[in-house]
Amino acid sequence: MLEWLDQYREPLATYGMLAGVLSIGSLIVAAVLLPLIAVQLPSDYFVREHRDPERKHRPHPLIIGLVVVVKNTVGIAFILAGLLMLFIPGQGLITMLIGLILTNFPGKYRLEQQLIRRPAIARTLNRLRERAQREPFQIPDKR
Repeated sequence: MLEWLDQYREPLATYGMLAGVLSIGSLIVAAVLLPLIAVQLPSDYFVREHRDPERKHRPHPLIIGLVVVVKNTVGIAFILAGLLMLFIPGQGLITMLIGLILTNFPGKYRLEQQLIRRPAIARTLNRLRERAQREPFQIPDKR
């Protein structure tokens, strides 16, 4: 009766295996990068008016451009992986938050603030900061 499904069994198994590997891989990457990023950010990262830190010396514009391109590419990969993790096992929202922190786009600041206001996300990030003996993130007021 369902013989027509046999032709899809192998491709579905392949895609399922690929999804599983991607899920596990992104979970491992997120588990490594999340603590590093969460601990390195200043506690007032989500409440600052100006986000660009003052630098005593600026590298060559070509180096800055290359860093921005790489940072945004990695950030977009994290956002896409986080979206995927909303449907497969993994830390979807937290992975997306890492991606958002890495990328540059209009409205980023407000979106980050909305995410950090979620109690589960704030609690997870502040727990990581506590283990590293860092001040907890300041949570922005609701507007």
